[in-house]
This record gives sequence, C-alpha cells and structure tokens, in this order.
Amino acid sequence: MAMIETPTVGARIDGAVIRNTALSSTGLLERIFSAAFRGLVYPQIWEDPVVDMKALDLKPTDTLVTIASGSCNVMSYLTANPQHIVAVDLSPAHVALGKLKLAAAQHLPGHTAFSNMFRHANLKSNIALYERHIRPHLDPQTRAYWDGRDLTGRRRISKFARGFYATGLLGRFISVAHGLGKVYGVDPRELLRMDSVEKQREFFETRIAPVFESRSFRTLTSLRASLFGLGIPPAQYEALAGDAEDGMIGALRSRTERLACGFPLKDNYFAWQAFGRRYQSGDTASLPPYLQSESFAAVRSNAKRVRIVNESITAMLAARPACSVDAFVLLDAQDWMTDRQLCELWAEITRTATPGARVIYRTAASASPLPGRVPDGILDKWDYREAESLKFCKQDRSAIYGGFHLHVRREQAR
Repeated sequence: MAMIETPTVGARIDGAVIRNTALSSTGLLERIFSAAFRGLVYPQIWEDPVVDMKALDLKPTDTLVTIASGSCNVMSYLTANPQHIVAVDLSPAHVALGKLKLAAAQHLPGHTAFSNMFRHANLKSNIALYERHIRPHLDPQTRAYWDGRDLTGRRRISKFARGFYATGLLGRFISVAHGLGKVYGVDPRELLRMDSVEKQREFFETRIAPVFESRSFRTLTSLRASLFGLGIPPAQYEALAGDAEDGMIGALRSRTERLACGFPLKDNYFAWQAFGRRYQSGDTASLPPYLQSESFAAVRSNAKRVRIVNESITAMLAARPACSVDAFVLLDAQDWMTDRQLCELWAEITRTATPGARVIYRTAASASPLPGRVPDGILDKWDYREAESLKFCKQDRSAIYGGFHLHVRREQAR
C-alpha cells in the first residue's frame, strides 16, 4: 500500500498564503510572509471574545471549532461552558502557546500564578512556575518548543520573564509604531491618562492623527511588507487598502481612531495593549474573560475540554462526521483564501454543521468575501444575519476590522 505523505508545516502555511509565482513581486512577498508566520505572530489575539460569545450564543451541549491564534479567545470561550472546543492553527508556535495556557490553567497553584504568567507576563518568577507546575504536564513537542531557543539564544519560555506581549510579529510591530510616534514627539502611552472619551478623541486628533499624514509614515505603509507585523498577508493588504478613500493610510487611521477613542479606556483592554504595551493595573481593570479572577474556576475546570491541533481548519473538518459542529470561528482567515479554498472550506462547514449552527468571522474590508465566490447551492443553506453582523461589528473593542459577519445554518435549504 502506498504511503500518504502528510504535508509539512511549511507546506500547509505556503498553501494558505501563496497565490503567485516566486518570480513575481507579490509572490516573493507571499513567501516572506509564509516564512515569518512559522514563528509566533500573535502573542495576543485581536478579536473581541465578548462579542464572539454573544454572536455564538454557546450552549453547554455545543461543540465549537475555532482557529487558535494566540488562544486568548479559546480560553475565554471556556467561560461560556461549551461541551468541547477544537482549535486549529497552521503555526506551531500558536499551537504551543495554546497548549501552554491549557496546562497552566489546570496545574498552576491558583489565579494569582495564572495572572502572573499571562496578565503580567514579565516576571522572573514565571520561569519557576513553568518549571515546577507546567513543564511536567506538556507533551514532548510543546515542551521542546518552550525549552528551545530563539534567535537570541535564550529559551523561548524566558519571554514570560521579559515581557511576552512585546514579542512575536505583532508585538514587535507595536514597538516600531511606538518608536515612530516618539520620532514625531508623541508617546502613545500618554493616551492612557485621559479620563473620558472626549479627552481620548482630543488626544488622538491633536497628537496621533498628524503622524498618519507624515511623508515617512505614508512611505512606510505603502510597502506591503511593512504590515506583516499585523499579520496582514499581501492578499489582505489589497482588501484593507481598498476599503477607505485614502487607501491604506485612511484605513489605518480610521481603525486607530476607533481603537483610541471608540470606547472608554476603562472598558477596552485592546487599547491598553496597543498604546500601553500591557494590561491595565488594578482589580477593576478591563481584561480578557479568561484572565478575570471570577472566571478562573470555570477556565480551570473546562480546560480539559479543549483540543488544539496543528492543521488547517478545512482539513480538520474533512475528518469530522457530518452534523457534528455547532459553532465555527474563522477569525479573518478567509481574507487569505482563493476561491477554491473558500469553496472547500464552506463545503466542509456546511457538511459538518448542525441545524442552527453559527459561523462568525471578520474581514479587513467591510463586505463579506463569500457572495459570488462560494456557490449559491452552499450559501442558500445559510442565513446571513446582516443587522446582527453590523451590531456586533460596532461592539468589537479591538476595532481593527472592517466587518464582522454572522451566518446561521438553516433547518432546510431554500
């Protein structure tokens, strides 16, 4: 019997990102992005889990399938008490991060230790917590990842003693953005001193907005590779740039404006990470649900319900029985996909969805990528909830996406 080769990690990521030949400029950028994505991209996920859980309406009997990314939302979904979560990601680093969080939730002494590890993420004592309570419970591959060394020669786990949220492509991109602001005399951390939305807006308009009009910023963001740190591949760059009158500058300015002054700072931990490089201090701080003290018991109890795998979501669904998934979270992955990949994904989603199943995803531009690209024979089996989608988009505190989309599986096709 012939052996069936399992695609390598690199091949799976290449398949998700690369659309053009290596000799083209776009093809070269796609290959650079693919190589970068094999390491850690998102130390923190940038989709609002509170909005997700409202849209998904999770029940104790539900099976949820989601893309893992930084696994903040995977952990937060546990507070809604679903029966089972399957999280997938093409990046081995993201898989290792998710498994680290699950082991930590189950085996650290309590919420204080868990908070030190993943809220503060910059304490030397975190290494001792890892060695004593987490490391013995990791599978060999995950343990090898965190014990392994990065390009600086330091163990990867040491990032939790040095400031984990400043690492990864996204963390480094935010550091560069802070540095660029300081070149123009703006310290983004000053925004966090504002005590009202009105003052937040004034600070944005007078201090931050002028940076977007600078020649150097326009030059920088005209280079598609400059936004790889946001996890934006070449295909998504075009969608984002085409969604604003002033192209990429306009899109970035409007998203930053909403992040800076769309919500009170006391309610928006995304703004604290973007402008302060940390979570807010204090017992009443805005935090992801999984880091809130009142949620720790549920997170610890339910962590065993999660399975994280290094695979594409389409391939994982193809191995599942029909009518076996109640909720799907696609993040913004569809912005990366070709027509063929979208059709294959939605064929599997439709096959595995239970009646009434819900699918949510975000897009760089405001419009859904599905009409005209996925066959009507598939889409007719779903209700697109336009009004609810617009409502949830406005509520999303991460503020960086143009669209939030909700589809609900019909009991019967039209």
